[in-house]
Amino acid sequence: MPSSNPARHFAFALLIPLVLAAANFASLQQQVLGSVQRFLGFETAAPPVVAIPQASLVGTVIENDFPVPVEAWLGIPYAQSPIKSLRFAKPQPLASSNKTFSATSFGPRCPGKQLLPPGGGPDVWSEDCLTANVFRPSNMPQGKKVPVMVYVHGGAFNRGTAKMHNTASMLGWATQPFVAVSFNYRIGALGFLNSELTHKEGLLNLGLWDQVLLLEWVRDNIGAFGGDAGDVTLVGLSAGAHSIGHHIMNINTPSQLFHKAVIESGGPTSRALHPYDSHLHEAQFQQFLEQTGCKDVSTSSILSCLRNVSEATIVEASNNVFHDWNPSVRWAWQPVIDGELISRRPLSAWKSNKWNKVPILTGFNHNEGTMYVPKTVATSADFRSFWSTLLPQLSENELDEIDTLYPDPAIYPDSEYKDTRALEVGPQYKRLEAAYGHYAYVCPVRQTAVLATSGTNPPIYLYHWATNRTVLGGANHGDQMWYETFDPSVTAISATQRNIAGVFHDYIVSFVLSGDPNKVEGRWERPVWKAWGEEQRTMVFGAENDERAGGGHLGVTAQLSEDTWASKQCEFWWRQTGNVED
Repeated sequence: MPSSNPARHFAFALLIPLVLAAANFASLQQQVLGSVQRFLGFETAAPPVVAIPQASLVGTVIENDFPVPVEAWLGIPYAQSPIKSLRFAKPQPLASSNKTFSATSFGPRCPGKQLLPPGGGPDVWSEDCLTANVFRPSNMPQGKKVPVMVYVHGGAFNRGTAKMHNTASMLGWATQPFVAVSFNYRIGALGFLNSELTHKEGLLNLGLWDQVLLLEWVRDNIGAFGGDAGDVTLVGLSAGAHSIGHHIMNINTPSQLFHKAVIESGGPTSRALHPYDSHLHEAQFQQFLEQTGCKDVSTSSILSCLRNVSEATIVEASNNVFHDWNPSVRWAWQPVIDGELISRRPLSAWKSNKWNKVPILTGFNHNEGTMYVPKTVATSADFRSFWSTLLPQLSENELDEIDTLYPDPAIYPDSEYKDTRALEVGPQYKRLEAAYGHYAYVCPVRQTAVLATSGTNPPIYLYHWATNRTVLGGANHGDQMWYETFDPSVTAISATQRNIAGVFHDYIVSFVLSGDPNKVEGRWERPVWKAWGEEQRTMVFGAENDERAGGGHLGVTAQLSEDTWASKQCEFWWRQTGNVED
């Protein structure tokens, strides 16, 4: 039992920073801490300590019900604070320091309007948000570096945070050790203020540059945690997947910062990617200037004005502009072609066969569109208007083709998009969510599988997430994240849900460890997942399972199936990849 002597507790509290400051190496720090604790009568283990050039990091241990406790260092700054003169500036690395940093809680998330709960603990946001979190199992092998996973969070580049992803659980349930990293990057206008002006100043895609600096930080520091900087896997969902797709296409980085990629519900050809000076982005930029009070200053003073506006004003303006454009899904504050990090249109990059050729595991969900399209869409004209607004470059013939590919339930009573569910949605909703899901996510993911599979390129593995969560949402965008991490919010539901989570988790972890979802034995039996290029087959998870949606069907946990779903629709949407607005 810990000592009950208050004087000894007080002495321990005083000695901790002194001994940490005196110790230059992590191993020595842990030895000194252990000696002090034993001297004072404590039996609790010393907190994990790691020394990197920027600081000595004092972490914590997460046990929960994991088979292996997880050591964690949370809220570690990986860049200088992006405030004041560094607001709307490329991220700057931190200087070396001999300070001691308490890395026991997540840092604040970057400002943005949340769509999903941000994770455990209080929801705190701040511009000063460029922090990383590092996790490793407590049973790390001695004298051997282990693979590294870096998780890139999603959120439409306007919301989201690292702690949405239960990285500790994903690691704690793995059968072999690896080091995992999650992090925050700038989002909204603070991360993606796109315009002619910011192009001239070299300030486009700042959120993506944050990601590059984080990967450089991993390269330089992950060895101190036992990770192998030469074996890094990027994992990301939605905007995180889009980000990874852009990094895969970026051939201008002087050194290779990652070696495998898991791209979930997204990719480089997902949605529209405009030039920095498109009419759309300029209109959004001018609206932002008006809301921040910086519209009437001289061009040379705009950035100075924006850097001196209050944080609250900047965040409110960013959220308001995004909100105004959200109904049309012509979202503000997105990555743009900048001639540098995103130097080419993604389709051109694929066709050039010049990209970072790494093994890829990618997948889509059955109902990707349910979260995004207006639920009240009622008429055939509403359906057509949605597409002519979102993609104004579509011709009348192409709009007619969309009508044919997604038969109108108002005209064809046997259309698969006729909604017989007792839901408060418009009669065109089921049709629109299917079409938008195909356009924005399903077909770009399948396009990645097609375009990345050629010649001697590394293997690519494709999945289809079909586990229904709700009657309205179906297998919704982002649902797989909680299964991937073996999160208790899904594993506690039933034995079936726990099994789906276990199998999916084991596949992803095996890929992180080896580049092959089959190679590393997990805790659950799972069928062999063949690379897409072998037989054009996809692994389907939870087919026909509607247990969470109130049904009685348990479905099939995982089965390898022929990749034909939405194939006709995808042929159309693939043609549109090269049909650009600007």
